[in-house]
Amino acid sequence: MKKLILGVAFAGSLLVNAQEKMKSSSPVTFGVKAGFNGSTLTKSSGEYDNNTKLKAGFNAGVFVNIPIAEKFSIQPELLFNQIGSKAEDKYVFHSNYQTFTQENNYKLTLNYIALPIMVQYNILPQLYVEAGPEFGLLLGGKSKGEYNYSNTYENITTTGGETYSNKIPMGLYNKFNFGIGIGAGYYFTQNLAATARFTAGITDIIKDNSGDAIRNNVFQVGFAYKFK
Repeated sequence: MKKLILGVAFAGSLLVNAQEKMKSSSPVTFGVKAGFNGSTLTKSSGEYDNNTKLKAGFNAGVFVNIPIAEKFSIQPELLFNQIGSKAEDKYVFHSNYQTFTQENNYKLTLNYIALPIMVQYNILPQLYVEAGPEFGLLLGGKSKGEYNYSNTYENITTTGGETYSNKIPMGLYNKFNFGIGIGAGYYFTQNLAATARFTAGITDIIKDNSGDAIRNNVFQVGFAYKFK
């Protein structure tokens, strides 16, 4: 929590300093943005899990764009960010008398308040690239799963399964999340832009984790609208 407060204070400091030192003719602008998230969790060891899939989510919030030079600007944002991971696996066992099939589906949803602080460079008046840190505060989340099986033995088949949906145990997760984002955007008009960004997690989402660090990774696409 203290780190998030420091991040907010840093963003505020950038805003004040940029307003005092602004030399660009472009004014400070405010806007809203929203989009689609495709997220997953990765291990620090680099080990890849073939069962892990991208989980769909969304982001939405507000931003302020602060010009600091002819082609450079700083853009702090405040977003609701829904990320996590999804996993699917299937196990099949065959013998002369038996066929056993098991399918598992698991989905983890993590909800954050995120504070990205992007430094943007305008390649063209309507096209920019960006990079910068992102600070996040975990609000909560949910784990959902489904387990199904079928067992055929001597032409007799039995089936079964179960589903569950639980709130995540907040005590097991780090509330603070930190990542680095890179992205780009293109303004079709003076107000409306299409945006894309990838944010790689730096901190472990699990508290007191003695194994490989588990980190958030998310790809975002969406739209931004500036009020002018």
